[in-house]
Amino acid sequence: MELEINQTLDASGLTCPLPLLKAKQALNKLNTGEILSVTSTDPGSVRDFKVFCDQSGHELLASDTSEAETCFHYLLRKS
Repeated sequence: MELEINQTLDASGLTCPLPLLKAKQALNKLNTGEILSVTSTDPGSVRDFKVFCDQSGHELLASDTSEAETCFHYLLRKS
């Protein structure tokens, strides 16, 4: 089953805490149940996005890392 991505955020080149802050801003504009796709190059974002979703109630649908571990992809569903 393919997920419909409602918004895409490219946070490449941004360092902590900017990828998460930009994602929060993007999620605020989405309706409940919509999906945000985020790309980041910050290794700290792996922990940041997991903790954020655990605390906020948003659902982390996917967290993938490129083979070279230089690019991180997340799918978040707004709660």
